[in-house]
Amino acid sequence: MSKHKIFSFILAILPAITLAGNNGYSIAPHLSGENLSIFWIIPFIGILLSIAVFPLVLPRFWHYHFGKISFFWAILFIFPFLLKEGWKITLYELLHVGFLEYLPFIILLLALFTISGGVRLTGSLVGTPMLNTLIISIGTVLASWMGTTGAAMLLIRPLLRANAWRRKKVHIIIFFIFLVANIGGSLTPLGDPPLFLGFLKGVDFFWTTTAMLKPMLFMVF
Repeated sequence: MSKHKIFSFILAILPAITLAGNNGYSIAPHLSGENLSIFWIIPFIGILLSIAVFPLVLPRFWHYHFGKISFFWAILFIFPFLLKEGWKITLYELLHVGFLEYLPFIILLLALFTISGGVRLTGSLVGTPMLNTLIISIGTVLASWMGTTGAAMLLIRPLLRANAWRRKKVHIIIFFIFLVANIGGSLTPLGDPPLFLGFLKGVDFFWTTTAMLKPMLFMVF
């Protein structure tokens, strides 16, 4: 790691050390969500709609300017929040989200993506309805334990190769996306990012398993 990167990292964590000093987290600023109006969700909705709409409607514009668009929605939240709550609580919340929520999530996602992306399943598979159902079922089960991204990365290539002979195969991929890349990850914090964030906040690891098992089975069958 270069000296420049080390110095930048130290500058990034220095405010966190300052805020956590003296009496530790007892002096950390406290933000009550009850004091935030519903309008604070507008930047979040904006970035979600941007991610969903721009790649379809203006793909070239999104490709070259997605960073600027993301920065715009971030500033639209941070600047008014800074004016309303002050710099201490704004800085604390940004560092808290960055280091204690975003960074662990990225590390988990990167690990699952790297491991599953490096595994190549081979074989002379023929995409019959029975085999397609079996692959999607296995992926749905694995999604809660190796993440929806990991399960999708592991099984999408064998599924595509097995069905290369088909002229009409869009429906297979649609079922794969819904079950393996979405619904299948609802049973543990390893499956979906929102569940992992809940786990970081203290939700029991197997709470989602007991709470979501029946709804998940209902959606699958």
